Formats: sequence, structure tokens, C-alpha cells
Amino acid sequence: MTAKFKPGSIVYAKDGRSYTVEVVDGGTVYCTASNGIETEFPAESLVSESDWSTQSDGRREISYTRIKQSRFYGTSPDRIETAMAEQVLSKAERLSPSVLDFTAFTIAQQILVDNKNDDQLEGLSIVKSRQIFDEAAAAVRVRLLAQILGVKQDNLASAVRLGDNLMRAMLDKGLAAHGTAFDDFLDRPRR
Repeated sequence: MTAKFKPGSIVYAKDGRSYTVEVVDGGTVYCTASNGIETEFPAESLVSESDWSTQSDGRREISYTRIKQSRFYGTSPDRIETAMAEQVLSKAERLSPSVLDFTAFTIAQQILVDNKNDDQLEGLSIVKSRQIFDEAAAAVRVRLLAQILGVKQDNLASAVRLGDNLMRAMLDKGLAAHGTAFDDFLDRPRR
């Protein structure tokens, strides 16, 4: 199997990223990414350039694991109590049922763009993006929601105590800032 990986040849990982083969040692292929970072793979997890080009659709799989491990889903430096964070999320979803889906999807889009995977945006799943979002700690989800709405997370938490009207106003104003992106999101099929 490793015979098809020659030094200098291009290989592809399962997520579609390309690497240049440097050395093949047994079942391990040592590669360099386009940004110069060196890495190694078991040979069975790589595909040669010719095999990659003959794949049926030629498109890369979206790496939802990479989305989950991004800096966006890292711990939040601002601490918010879990109970308060859950209240914020619950009220936000009650007042604007698609706001958390939009937040999860928009963050996933941003991660793909940051990783220069713009070609994968069309295949991004709202359902899988929301699953990743829901698996994050409540404080992280509130931070991401506040980021999308363009407000401070503590202001968003305070709005929960002050009633539905203030929270609804914050949600409406924050979503209005996204203009047609939110409208386009609402028209997107849920898959």
C-alpha cells in the first residue's frame, strides 16, 4: 500500500486536505502541508492524487470534528453560571425559535472560512452544526449567541431577568444586523 506514496507526490486525507509526501517508513507516511507544517499519517488513512481525482463526486467531506475542536468552542474566559446560561438559551429559543440554529450554523460557516474550506459551505448541515453547538457547555453557547447578536454576554444574561420584551428586542436587533443572511438561512433546507 505504501508503495503508491512516493516522496514528492501529493496525497489527500479523508477531510480532503492535501499534503506532500516527504518520507514513507513502514505503514507511516510523513507529509508536509501547504503551510509548511509537518505531520504523519497511517498509510491507510491517505488517498493518492490519482485515486482522489477518480472519486465519484470529487468533493471533500466536511470535518465536523474539526468544527467541534475549533477555538470558537473552547472554554469561555468570561464566567457565567450554568443555570443562568441555560435560562438565556431557553428564553432565546422560546422568543426566536431559529436563533440557536442560526448561531450554530453561522459559527460553523465561520470556522470553515477561517480554515479556507469555503468550497464546503454549500454542503454544511444545519442539523450537525446544531448538534455540535448543543454539545458545548452552556456558557460557551451563550458566548457564541452573544457574539452573533453583537452584544456582551453579561448584558444578554441580564436581559433574562428583565423580561421578554428586552430580550426580544436584543434578539431582533442582533438578527437584523445579519440582514439577508438570516433570511437566507430560514429558507435553507434543514438537513
